Amino acid sequence: MILVQQIVFIALLVAGITIFSRKLRHIRRNILLGRKEKITDHSWERWKRVILFAFGQKKMFRNWIPGILHLFVYLGFIIINIEIVEIILDGILGTHRLFLPYMKQAYPIFISAFEVLAVLVIIACSIFLIRRNVLHVKRFEQPEMTRWPRQDANNILIFEIILMLLFLTMNTSDQALQYLHERGYHHTGFFLISYPISKLFVHSSPAFLIGMERSAWWLHITGVLFFLNYLPYSKHFHILLAFPNTYYASLESSGKMPLMENIVPEVKNMLGLSDSSASLESGSEQAAVPEHFGAKDIFDLSWRHLLAAYSCTECGRCTAACPANLTGKKLSPRKIVMDTRDRLEEVGKNIDLHGQFIDDGKSLLDYISEEELRACTTCQACVVECPVSISPLAIILELRRYLVMEASQTPQDWNAMFTSIENNGAPWAFPPDERGRWAQS
Repeated sequence: MILVQQIVFIALLVAGITIFSRKLRHIRRNILLGRKEKITDHSWERWKRVILFAFGQKKMFRNWIPGILHLFVYLGFIIINIEIVEIILDGILGTHRLFLPYMKQAYPIFISAFEVLAVLVIIACSIFLIRRNVLHVKRFEQPEMTRWPRQDANNILIFEIILMLLFLTMNTSDQALQYLHERGYHHTGFFLISYPISKLFVHSSPAFLIGMERSAWWLHITGVLFFLNYLPYSKHFHILLAFPNTYYASLESSGKMPLMENIVPEVKNMLGLSDSSASLESGSEQAAVPEHFGAKDIFDLSWRHLLAAYSCTECGRCTAACPANLTGKKLSPRKIVMDTRDRLEEVGKNIDLHGQFIDDGKSLLDYISEEELRACTTCQACVVECPVSISPLAIILELRRYLVMEASQTPQDWNAMFTSIENNGAPWAFPPDERGRWAQS
């Protein structure tokens, strides 16, 4: 019987990991559809940011109540999953509580700590459900939070509660079986949460308790594997991608907008800011000018932007801080990132269907309107607020550059300024040699 259970468990484990790995390869392929960009600088500074923002959750504590609740869920996810290692090894080897003989007195301390965290996770997830579905926190009620984003958030919170309850049920029945001296259930010592609850079951039959323990064990590990394969389809994929996204995020100050380095020589030459040697060099540098300016579709964005799209937590802190959104304009930085991810997934399905991308007559600008892009003030509030170092502004700038530099779609009052800059080297509509005449009158 044990051998059959081992075979079933190994088959389930292999299937779960295989399906997850296949989806990971799909997402990696999608991310690499973006423009190449080499990022190798300041590795120590990047690791420091990973420790502070991804591991340390630093930005989450700007709002300390949700920050503490999120910390409970985060620690619960990381630390309680250490127990999953023992469960997996027990399933493969046909053992029960494999680590117990090696940890002795420390074992009940560790499990008790896991149980306390499990209770804190249940409490935190319950409060998050109330915030979303009863209190209706404003940043969760924006137009882009349609049926699926709302349901996805609820799904994961409910699922985490169920997993923690199964963990506690498994331990409670195990403690009751130890009290009854049932064969195979070794004395572990007292678990802080499950031991008192187990007193309610000491008069139950051993068969009932074994069924309860085994059911909870199987449902827990099956639920973990299901959860693993649900993550890539959910906003909660940030549990994994927040770390590389934080590492590869821009290290520039939040107020600095990136230049298009490959057109700088031409612009300098046009404005008369280049010397003769630089002008000569500009001809060779112009050869490196890209086929497109800015971005029309996901292929024109950097792979770093696409990684950020998959890393979005949909928390809405960016939109809640956006002054354009606060004044009633259509722009929502969260929607910009979500739309980028949705378009990327659509392109990925196109490639899966045809073996390569077949032009579908769409682009990212079919998802994100000019009205949204024009509303951005480039204040960087969204960049500062994001807990996982996403820059919605970087995507907005690339799309606006395309509209201006290639599609020539600009507000009418901008055109006069562009013409003056091109002809006069300044936004004003008079020659440079006449700029000082106002002082002569």
